[in-house]
Amino acid sequence: MMRQVSVIGSSQATPEEYEVAYRLGKLIARYGWVVVSGGRTGVMEAVSKGAVEEGGLTVGILTTYTGEDANPYVRVRINTGMSWNRNPIVVASGEFVVAVGGRYGTLTEIGYALVLGKTVIGFRTHPVEGVENYGDPEDFLKRVEEELSLRGDQMVPAP
Repeated sequence: MMRQVSVIGSSQATPEEYEVAYRLGKLIARYGWVVVSGGRTGVMEAVSKGAVEEGGLTVGILTTYTGEDANPYVRVRINTGMSWNRNPIVVASGEFVVAVGGRYGTLTEIGYALVLGKTVIGFRTHPVEGVENYGDPEDFLKRVEEELSLRGDQMVPAP
C-alpha cells in the first residue's frame, strides 16, 4: 500500500514558502510517500516539483473537470470539477496534513483536517488551535521527518 501525505498551502507562495515546500517534497519522496495536494501553483507546485525530482509520486486533486489547472509536476490528476469544494478531499486523502503558509483556502483545509482528527504540521500557517506551527524551516522539516518516520510501519486505520 502506498502511504500518502496531504500538503496544503497558497497558490501564490512567497519565495521562502516555495523553497520550504520544494524541500518538503524532496523529503516526503525520500521516505517513499505519495504527495497529495490541490495540484495547482505556488506551494502545491513546489512540493510536487521536489517530490518528482526525488522520484516520488504526486497526486493533484484539481478544481476543474479537465485538469488544465494542474502544475507540470502532477503525475496523477484527479479532475473534480468542484472548484474549492475539493478541499475536504485533499486533506482526507493523506494520513496527516502539512501546511505551508496559506490563505483562506488553506484555512478551510486546516479546519477539515482537524474535524477529521488528522495531525496538522504547519510552517508559518494560520495560528489555529490543534496545529503544530513552526516558524523556523529547519525545525518544521525535522518535525515532518519525525512524523514520516514515526508512521513508517503503521497501516492506515479503516474508517
